[in-house]
Amino acid sequence: MPSPLVTLIGKPGCHLCDEARAVVETVLRDLPAVRMLEQSILDDAELHDRYWDEIPVVLIDGAVHTIYRVDEARLRAALAAASGED
Repeated sequence: MPSPLVTLIGKPGCHLCDEARAVVETVLRDLPAVRMLEQSILDDAELHDRYWDEIPVVLIDGAVHTIYRVDEARLRAALAAASGED
C-alpha cells in the first residue's frame, strides 16, 4: 500500500494556515512514510476558486479531511486508517 499523501492548501500570511501546518508537521514527525504537499491558492486558479473561503484545507490522498482547524488526534487516526494501521 502506498504511503498517504497529506496536502495542505492555504496561502501565505494566513494565521490559520500556519496553525494547521504546525499540527500537520507535528503529526508527520511521527509518521516518516507519510508524504506532505503544500499548495497555495494564490498559485493555482482552480484551488483558489474551490477553496478561497475555506482555507486552510487538509486533504488525505485527495479527499478533504478537514477545513479551518486541524485536530491532531483526528488527523493521526485518519492517517493510521489510510496506512492500513487501524
